[in-house]
Amino acid sequence: MTVTSPTSRERVLTALAHSEPDRVPVDFLATPRIWDELVARLGVEPADVPSDYVEPRREAVLRRLEIDQRVLSYDMFCNPPESVLEDGAVVDWWEALDRSTPNRMWRQRLADGTTRDVWGIHRRAVEHEFGSYDELASSPLQAAESVDDLERHPWPEPGWWDFSPLPEVIHGLDPDGNVHLRYRIGSAFELAWQLRGMQELLMDLVTEPEIPRFIMGRLTDVHVENTRRVLDLVGDRLDLVYFYDDVATQNSLMISPETWREEIRPHHARLVELAHSRSVPVMYHCDGAIARLIPELIELGIDVLNPIQPDAAGMDARVLKDQFGDRLAFHGGIDIIKTLPRGTPEEVAAEVRRCVEILGEGGGYVLCSSHHVQPDTPVDNVLAMYDVSLRYR
Repeated sequence: MTVTSPTSRERVLTALAHSEPDRVPVDFLATPRIWDELVARLGVEPADVPSDYVEPRREAVLRRLEIDQRVLSYDMFCNPPESVLEDGAVVDWWEALDRSTPNRMWRQRLADGTTRDVWGIHRRAVEHEFGSYDELASSPLQAAESVDDLERHPWPEPGWWDFSPLPEVIHGLDPDGNVHLRYRIGSAFELAWQLRGMQELLMDLVTEPEIPRFIMGRLTDVHVENTRRVLDLVGDRLDLVYFYDDVATQNSLMISPETWREEIRPHHARLVELAHSRSVPVMYHCDGAIARLIPELIELGIDVLNPIQPDAAGMDARVLKDQFGDRLAFHGGIDIIKTLPRGTPEEVAAEVRRCVEILGEGGGYVLCSSHHVQPDTPVDNVLAMYDVSLRYR
């Protein structure tokens, strides 16, 4: 009798249903330098994919490494009016330094080399010994003193996105429905402080909460409508929706639990409720020491938590699995601060085995790095992490 291996999609769905698949499923997210080094090392040929939306050689890397998940993101489908472009600016789909997947990502590149995204967030490239990264150049709402000031910002509307190519893109990427697909929504708190300035927004939450409420409300309105349109188009093919909002540091929360409940949770709840109304589970990304909020995230309806930073306070894999593993799935877990950049391939393999044994017990785990694989990571360590033989418990 011939035994047929499960598809990647079946493997991830089994794991997220808290059953053990044939092997722990994996995902991959990395900074541009790592992608380029893997393309060169593996010598991949371009994959046959919709190249206007997905970079063919990056997709080929995912296939070579037998990655089970793929991400589709709202910023692949931006179509803002030309009036949004500043004098001398051009649309740049492929050069954003925070582009961690094969997907294109909308930016306008200004005459001085800095960029703005569709929200108006202004970034500049900063060099370091391993390459460069994007940091905030300015926050367009930093000087606002009232909601009236905020209303004058050129806020995106849902009409600034065109999702009509999405069914064709999915078919071209995965014609047989074999990979696990998730849709990346965006964020509320994180985009809000980037627009306003972190110090200003944190002060506003205490002294002028109507300002962050307005900003996060406008952002969430667009996220909800965009997600509704995406689910209307391809909801039967999306396996997960994903939003991100960092509200923690390495040691604690960035804001009090009370402030999170009053000011952040309602925006997250709108996204979760929409996805669950279409029977689509939700993954939430928060770096750092988020353990204190995990019971409330479960109550909110979060199905998958990412990225499980093992070096952050309270994020020990064994403790998390024992306390929450029957109600929450985990995505991530492989340390990007010490193990991947500084360890040997053997130490990386040991970390993978540990996470597979602990977090993969009984299902409920997708193996991935604890954030995008950073440019100081040796390629040999990346390849060690994705040794297929390590995925079996």
